[in-house]
Amino acid sequence: MENEKYDRRYARDGYYWGLKPSPICYRVLQLMPPERNLKLIDIGCGEGRNAVFFARNGYSVTAFDTSPVGLMKASRLADEAGVKIDLFEGDINTVRLTGKYDIIFSTGSLQYIPPDQRHSMFVHYQEQTVFGGFNVHSIIVRKPFIPRASDAEKSAYKWVSGEILKYYHEWKIEFINEGIFDCNSGGVPHQHAINRIIARKVDGVE
Repeated sequence: MENEKYDRRYARDGYYWGLKPSPICYRVLQLMPPERNLKLIDIGCGEGRNAVFFARNGYSVTAFDTSPVGLMKASRLADEAGVKIDLFEGDINTVRLTGKYDIIFSTGSLQYIPPDQRHSMFVHYQEQTVFGGFNVHSIIVRKPFIPRASDAEKSAYKWVSGEILKYYHEWKIEFINEGIFDCNSGGVPHQHAINRIIARKVDGVE
């Protein structure tokens, strides 16, 4: 089971993904600073590096992950930072959001949604976003010239460059890019290609 695999990874000393937040976190902070109470949910928060970043910067943060070990480390990281995060255990394919959020955020977790379920999942996320709010995603995409990472999961599904845009064609695209970055997860240096998007829900969108 995937959560057991991540439990083993997160049980090691240190932080599997490191402590530095994803670069897109800083872009969110620039585009939607928490000048009022902003509710953010981190989907597949892992060990909490991004959730803690947002909480430290004044957002009201909820986060979930399938790994209880990851959640324990996220809780500890939040305590060390002196911030509060509402954490709960849940699978990306079964969790349905019950409240509305200003920011729905994910990084490196959407590859676990099967292709035939993506449309309905993104409709759900968009329905649970307030007008003027953001959906923020970082998605690993396949490139034929980049070998699969040694720690890549067999249960992850393929995304291709630009695919995420088709789910947000009615939204205002505040930021989008594609890049290749070096990664050392699992202790083996490798690379990933990643699409990053910040889309805003504007008036007129159902």
